[in-house]
Amino acid sequence: MPTSVGVFVAAASAFAGRRGAAPPSMTTALTPATLGIDFGTSNSAAAYRLPGKTASLLPLEGAATGMPTALFFNTEEHSTHFGRDAMQQYLAGEEGRLMRSLKSLLGSSLLLEKTAVHEQLVSYQDIIAIFLKRVADQARRALDGRLPERVVLGRPVHFVDEHPQRDRQAQDALAAAARAAGLGEVSFQLEPIAAALDYEQRLSEEQLVLVVDIGGGTSDFTVVRLGPQQAGHADRTQDILATTGVHIGGTDFDHRLNVAQVMPLLGYKHIGPSGREVPSSVFFDLSTWHLIQWLYTAKALASARGLKSDYSDQQLHQRLMKVLDWREGHRLADAVEQAKIAASQSHAPSAIALDWLEQDLPAAISPEVLQEQLQALLLQVVECAQDCVRQAGVAAPDAIYLTGGSSALRTLRDALRVAFPDVPQVEGDLFGGVATGLAYA
Repeated sequence: MPTSVGVFVAAASAFAGRRGAAPPSMTTALTPATLGIDFGTSNSAAAYRLPGKTASLLPLEGAATGMPTALFFNTEEHSTHFGRDAMQQYLAGEEGRLMRSLKSLLGSSLLLEKTAVHEQLVSYQDIIAIFLKRVADQARRALDGRLPERVVLGRPVHFVDEHPQRDRQAQDALAAAARAAGLGEVSFQLEPIAAALDYEQRLSEEQLVLVVDIGGGTSDFTVVRLGPQQAGHADRTQDILATTGVHIGGTDFDHRLNVAQVMPLLGYKHIGPSGREVPSSVFFDLSTWHLIQWLYTAKALASARGLKSDYSDQQLHQRLMKVLDWREGHRLADAVEQAKIAASQSHAPSAIALDWLEQDLPAAISPEVLQEQLQALLLQVVECAQDCVRQAGVAAPDAIYLTGGSSALRTLRDALRVAFPDVPQVEGDLFGGVATGLAYA
């Protein structure tokens, strides 16, 4: 692991309570070309920059610069698929296994658990390496066959909240996966700092900016002084005023909506013949992207079948078993995510597509549901943003810079407007901004 401490991120590391290896310094005219990789919970991207030049995003899937962080292992053809192709294979009903939100396993004891892939036992860390190798291969193809020696990976302020040892283990595991993917000894940069570097490229005057980076698994914030004059400085320590983060993101929003709007149709909160509720653990796991595949083991399926006697309404149990036996948990989670996005964008109710499970199931997400179900989570996210501003010792920022796919959620933006009235919100490249900033790191 690299141990050199970069001047731009040293202050951010201290604010975040980091331990051990720190992210690298900013690129200067003397540093080599840089490849920045944003390995995200839901989406990933990569960007390349020559010294003194503008960073550019690289195509990772066809012409698309962003790629869903998803793998599908086709068991019939013994083939591995990535990104949109992985999701299409799964949704088309191909035999195999879909894996998403693998970043959420970093810092977890599940990371080194072994699972069968193409008749071999591999760990989930190995699967992360497989995905990173795909990113590296696509980047190499876009760069005429060669990768730069300098590779910078993004990382959240906290992989694991309030647990420095597990946080360090998570970064070490990601570094090991990167080495296994052929990326060499990578450096790390905090994702909100990378987003700040991306935003700085478009500024014509100095601003004090609150960077709000809401990804699939984490929400990260930094208050930083940015501008064309600051961009020319080698030492940026004094420009970073505070950095905070909380382990809440888009997959947590999806989980909450799934539990509230869909799981009751499968038996969640259902009262059985004994007068007690059906045990709830299966519903929570089925609503959590990175835990869904664990419900397809023989032991988990037998346990779910054993719940039959806990149901007064057997149709609810039949729906549950249909989802599990047909391995449709990710399809269900995707339907919830798409309805969430549609309801946020249209500011109108959006049906959850469940016709494949049963015709005319009454499941939908409305703006009112978003407000009601996500209120507690959004409160924690906004409180973390406010804490960042308090730590910075300023009354309010000049602007809020939004990046990360989940920052598009209208309910979140409304909550930020209440917390920071009269502060303009600036939308960045939601899926590519961090990767671009990493190339400047």
